[in-house]
Amino acid sequence: MVGPGRMRDRADDSLLTLIGDVPELVRNLVLAEVAQAKAWVASTAKDYGIGAGWLVGALMVLFWSIPVFGTAAIAGLAVAWPVWLSALVIGAAMILIILVLVLLGLARFKKAAARENPLQAAKEDVSIVREARDEY
Repeated sequence: MVGPGRMRDRADDSLLTLIGDVPELVRNLVLAEVAQAKAWVASTAKDYGIGAGWLVGALMVLFWSIPVFGTAAIAGLAVAWPVWLSALVIGAAMILIILVLVLLGLARFKKAAARENPLQAAKEDVSIVREARDEY
């Protein structure tokens, strides 16, 4: 009996025996490849999930740090200006930043919507082939 990971000596096997073993070897190879693909998908999905969790944590900290920095900016400007004017300037700056980010996002959505859908292109190709087939 041959243990896992060990190869038996096949030097004395006949050609017909070797050819007869090919389907089993191919089956074992395919099963091993599928098992390896499943393991890769599982470990990759786990790594992406953990990475996404860390990114969500970072976004939560960022979410709560924005008001802190806004307050610090208002307090810093309040040294030279009245507090209400400092808050107004920081608020206006944040609204401008929001406006720029929204415009960039909308431009990206328009770019994505203008891109040709591969399914529609495939359907068009099939219809062209059918029209050409019908002509002949």
